[in-house]
Amino acid sequence: MKLHTKNFGEIEIDEQKIIRFPEGILGFEEERQFVIINNQDEENPFHWLQSVTNPNLTFVIINPFFAYPNYDIIIPETAQEKLKIKDEKDVMVYSIVVVPEDMGKMTANLLGPIIINVNEKLGKQVILDDNRYTTKHYIFKQSTEDRGV
Repeated sequence: MKLHTKNFGEIEIDEQKIIRFPEGILGFEEERQFVIINNQDEENPFHWLQSVTNPNLTFVIINPFFAYPNYDIIIPETAQEKLKIKDEKDVMVYSIVVVPEDMGKMTANLLGPIIINVNEKLGKQVILDDNRYTTKHYIFKQSTEDRGV
């Protein structure tokens, strides 16, 4: 299937890799189908979550465990049911990244991870009830001056 994208032009995707988001993503509830465009560079942890129907809608995503090895979440039971999760190994977790002009100040949303059941090709943005996390965690270490301390 050919997919038109703003950032990558026209690309060929395997329809089997389309992930359905029955509830969309927060702020983009009408967008229900996405594909992950993987970065070919092994050292670059960033990927893209591209809308199948809107060429202009792409989220930069990262595996949160790459930047935060101690990231520890419990996927709510209701989300597990909606995503038909039966086994932990079927789950991929991503965080949406905000890329500001100063790329050293990129942040990841650890409070609202994207949970994907890779077998069922189902996805959902889950809002955690966990005060350890926020929507803006720096990906790169910041100096005390940058943090306003």
